[in-house]
Amino acid sequence: MNRMLLALPIILAVFIGLNVYIGWNAKLFLEWMAGPIPGPVFWALFLLLAFGFPLGRMKRGPGPALRLLKVAGAYYFAVFEFGCLLLPPADIAGWLLRKAGFGPDLYIGVPGAVVLAVLLVLFTAGSYNAWSPVVREYRLEVAKDAGDLRELRILAASDLHLGHIVGNRHLRRLVREAEKRKPDLILLAGDVIDDDIEPFIRNRMDGTIAGLKAPYGVYAVLGNHEYYGGRIEEWVRRAADAGIRVLRDETATIKGRFHIAGRKDKTAESAGPDSRLPVDRLLQPLDPRLPILLMDHQPLALREAARAGADLVLSGHTHRGQFAPNHLLTRRLFELDWGYKRIGNTHALVSSGFGTWGPALRIASRCELLDITLVFTGAQRSENRDISRNAASPDSVTMELGQPAPT
Repeated sequence: MNRMLLALPIILAVFIGLNVYIGWNAKLFLEWMAGPIPGPVFWALFLLLAFGFPLGRMKRGPGPALRLLKVAGAYYFAVFEFGCLLLPPADIAGWLLRKAGFGPDLYIGVPGAVVLAVLLVLFTAGSYNAWSPVVREYRLEVAKDAGDLRELRILAASDLHLGHIVGNRHLRRLVREAEKRKPDLILLAGDVIDDDIEPFIRNRMDGTIAGLKAPYGVYAVLGNHEYYGGRIEEWVRRAADAGIRVLRDETATIKGRFHIAGRKDKTAESAGPDSRLPVDRLLQPLDPRLPILLMDHQPLALREAARAGADLVLSGHTHRGQFAPNHLLTRRLFELDWGYKRIGNTHALVSSGFGTWGPALRIASRCELLDITLVFTGAQRSENRDISRNAASPDSVTMELGQPAPT
């Protein structure tokens, strides 16, 4: 904790310094285009945008204005990151052009126009990736009996982040896909809402999400953002009213055929080491002869889950970095930051998420749903007959929403 307190001023100073650098470049380019801009006016507006996201989370003030500030600040996250990547080479090019004797039209206008064009391309492609989810299909073998059940179709989604940006329109895409595919079970692996539950209530998203139906039910777990919002009990109650059972270190046995277990998010541990059950204690009371499906929002305990006897572990949280090159960081932070991995007899799946956090942009990742078919083969085990499909492998099936399912 002391180290964090010491590091905070340094991090804040670096953040402010980088924003001043980006703002200086923006002002230079705008003044080249439109003429002089009063410094105090520009910097007041620019810093308001740069800090718009935290300012928009304030509880006091005019609601619409704060919502607009939060959304604008969210998109500025992408401008900030891409600006840090694109502006240094642009400035070097501009400096070289100026040293070569060229005028402002070349040493300011050309690098600035190139950066602006690249940003427009990234935002256009990123928006498409964010609002056009794909369905990734997996067929996984579980060497257990599930009563008279031979296969179980699961539609899974994580990280919806329902809030000011992701709302009913995107949520209806999920509902329509569930209606089309008719899964046996629907699983929501955390971060269903994005921090504050207020827009979920105000926009009546509970009525939309209640459209998710499946014969074996709809189950969810908490993610870190439900904890950040601080109104967990209200979310759990509203989810229950919409037909969704939120599992908080709880398990459910479905018609004597299989178990579903849901862990509290790791964020719960901030309240104390005993505030979240270890995965082995959570699964210990369950009958290991039946298939065990585990939802754990953050993919941090995959091997512990495998040792505890989980047959399927479903996680999200990482967004696969959401936009490149962040995926290089998530790849180092997590054993599995996206896709499929088999650990012993356990199938682990990490989704890049159905929604987005911050800006509705994705680069080198897509919003996705998982269509999982579990095939129960009884006690026979055939290590050489693994029929799982990896989303990154050539035989995977990736479909745009709205396309017919393959037969």
